[in-house]
Amino acid sequence: MSLKIKDTIEWVGKIDWELRKFHGEELSTAHGSSYNSFLIKDENNILIDTVWSPYAGEFLKNLAKTIDIRSINGIIACHAEPDHSGALPYLISMMPDVPVYCTANGQKSLYGYYHQNWNFNIVKTGMRVNIGSRELLFIEAPMLHWPDTMMCFLTGDNILFSNDIFGQHYASNFLFNDLVPQEELSYEALKYYANIISPFNKKVIGKLAELDTLNLVIDMICPAHGVIWRDKPTSIIEKYKKWAGDYSENQITIIYDTMYNSTRRMAEAIAEGIKLADQKVFIKLFNSSREDKSNIITEIFQSKGIIIGAPTINNGLTGSIYALLEELKLLNLSNKKGGAFGSYGWSPTSIILINEKLKEANFEVIGEGIKSQWSPDETKLDECKNYGFEFANYFNS
Repeated sequence: MSLKIKDTIEWVGKIDWELRKFHGEELSTAHGSSYNSFLIKDENNILIDTVWSPYAGEFLKNLAKTIDIRSINGIIACHAEPDHSGALPYLISMMPDVPVYCTANGQKSLYGYYHQNWNFNIVKTGMRVNIGSRELLFIEAPMLHWPDTMMCFLTGDNILFSNDIFGQHYASNFLFNDLVPQEELSYEALKYYANIISPFNKKVIGKLAELDTLNLVIDMICPAHGVIWRDKPTSIIEKYKKWAGDYSENQITIIYDTMYNSTRRMAEAIAEGIKLADQKVFIKLFNSSREDKSNIITEIFQSKGIIIGAPTINNGLTGSIYALLEELKLLNLSNKKGGAFGSYGWSPTSIILINEKLKEANFEVIGEGIKSQWSPDETKLDECKNYGFEFANYFNS
C-alpha cells in the first residue's frame, strides 16, 4: 500500500496494528505504530528510510508497485535502528551501487548491524543534494535519540522529514494529524516524548534553536512513526520546546506497590489530604505492579510532584518500585518534587531507599515521608492525610 502525500511524494511504509511492545519489552504501544518510509519522485528518485525487517518482503513488494526499484537513485538513512533500516539489506541487494546518504555515525551503526560496505555518502548539517527540481537539505540531530540521527528538508514542498523526532507510536488508516482523534494523538505524542526523547531535553532545546536559525518554511512534518503533521505542523515543534523545559502540569501522582493493602490504604489517605489542601490539583494513583510502566512515566513527566510508596521486602523494595526508580534516574527530569511513604514489619528500609533514589533522580524531596509499621490504623491514616495536605501546600507556599 502506498499513500500520496503530494503529487510526487508517497508514503510507502508499513502500519503495524499488532505492535504492543517496542524496544524489546520496554515501551508499551497500545495503539500500535507505523514504520514510515517516503518516496520522492523527481529527476532523481529518492527513498527516505525503510521498515522493520519482519515486514521487509511486504515492503519491497508494495514499493515495486509504486516504482521500478532499480530506478531509485538514492536512499536516505536518517537513523540506523532496525525499525527504520530493516529492509535496507534486501533493497540494496537489488541495486548494490545505490548511494546511501547518512551521517558518519550512521555509517558505523549500519555497518554494525548489517556488516556490509554499501555505497555510503556521509552528510553533515547544511549539505544539500540536488534531486532535479528540488533539493534535500541535511540536518544532523545527534542524540535525538541516537548519535546517528538526522533530519532532512525537501525544498519546494517545504517538508521536514524528522525521523524519530516529533513521532508517535500510533497506528491509523488516516495518514494526517487532522484526521485522527486529537486526544489520542496528543497523548501518544506526549508518551513518546516522555519515554524516548526526554532524557535528551538539553539536546532538544539546542537542536530546535538551531532549526529556528535555518529559517525554514515548514508546511509539513513527516516523522518516522505515527501520523504526518500537515495541519499547523509547527505546533508539535512548539510542544517540544515546552516539554524540553521544566515542564509540568497541575498534577500530583501517587505511585505505590502493596502486598497486604497497607501501602494502598496509605496512598488513598495521602490523596485525600492533597485534595483537602488543593481542590484544583489533578491527583492520580497507580499500583506500579499492575499499571503499565510507560504510562506511569508519562504521568510522572507531566506532574509537578510525585509521591512513591512501597512496603519493605527483604530489607529492600518491591521489584516494580525499584525498576521505576531506576528508570527515573535515566530520564533526567528537572524541577520536580518528590515524597515517600511505606509500610514495614521489622525494618523501615523502603522509605529510606525511595528518598535516596528520588534524590539520585534529581527530584527535590519534600520532608522525610511517612511510614507505618504493620497495617495503618485510623490514627496513622490521619497522619497520611496530613502528610498529603502538607505536600500539596508546599506548592502553594
